[in-house]
Amino acid sequence: MLWQGRRQSSNVEDRRGMGGKGLAVGGGIGTLVIAAIVYLLGGDPSAVINNAQNQQLQETTAPTKADDAAGQFAAVVLADTEDIWSALFKQMNRNYSAPTLVLFSQATQSGCGFASQASGPFYCPADSKVYVDLTFFDEMKQRFNAAGDFAQAYVIAHEVGHHVQHLLGLTDKVDAQRGRISETEMNKLSVKLELQADFLAGVWAHYEQQLKDPQLNSSVIQAGDIEEALNAANAIGDDRLQQQSQGYVVPDAFTHGTSAQRIEWFKRGFTSGDISQGDTFNDPSLN
Repeated sequence: MLWQGRRQSSNVEDRRGMGGKGLAVGGGIGTLVIAAIVYLLGGDPSAVINNAQNQQLQETTAPTKADDAAGQFAAVVLADTEDIWSALFKQMNRNYSAPTLVLFSQATQSGCGFASQASGPFYCPADSKVYVDLTFFDEMKQRFNAAGDFAQAYVIAHEVGHHVQHLLGLTDKVDAQRGRISETEMNKLSVKLELQADFLAGVWAHYEQQLKDPQLNSSVIQAGDIEEALNAANAIGDDRLQQQSQGYVVPDAFTHGTSAQRIEWFKRGFTSGDISQGDTFNDPSLN
């Protein structure tokens, strides 16, 4: 993928190097004293501590521009998602509000709770932010044999796909079913949500291939890029991950879809570029 010298998104918070330090302190002795008083008066002290943690985090994580190649690449990919989804939302007579990309190392706090390196890349609808520990891409290469910069771009585009779902109200509809249906049925809804995010990543890639590098005047997508994305989708299918980790597959426990399904839905989005063709919730093959 051609990315050097292209626009980088300003919607990036680079928290790398913090390593989660200070997040559990809660603002110092003053905060603990206030929390103790609240507790004695019959209130909930955790609210005071959580508020102090969030305030501390906001004070120490103002958006900063990444100064390394990996961070700059992620910022370029995010910029491309902003341009493409803004145009597609305009076609739907909607306004697209871009998510923030948070780059972290080891651990950080999100609007959805504490996140560690083991969490993997994720999107938090509570704060409209995509969280990525870039060392995950090293794991993709070493553990899953899914190397390549466009494999990384696919992961970011997938998480931005979840942001698109959130803006369209789909995430809330799925979350509203939590506790109302069985865990197995909830897992099926999760699979449909994830496969749709793969489809939306494919839609992004469809329009990404139409972008031109300003210096070379050629498509920013190069030969082999789409294969890298498909290889990544194949590597992180539920069936493959379960087989690798426990030696057998439990379909009822799937939450993201099989390797074949993830490849199929990415391809659908990439081939069509048509958002209306990504209704995984009403696709008979997923029931």
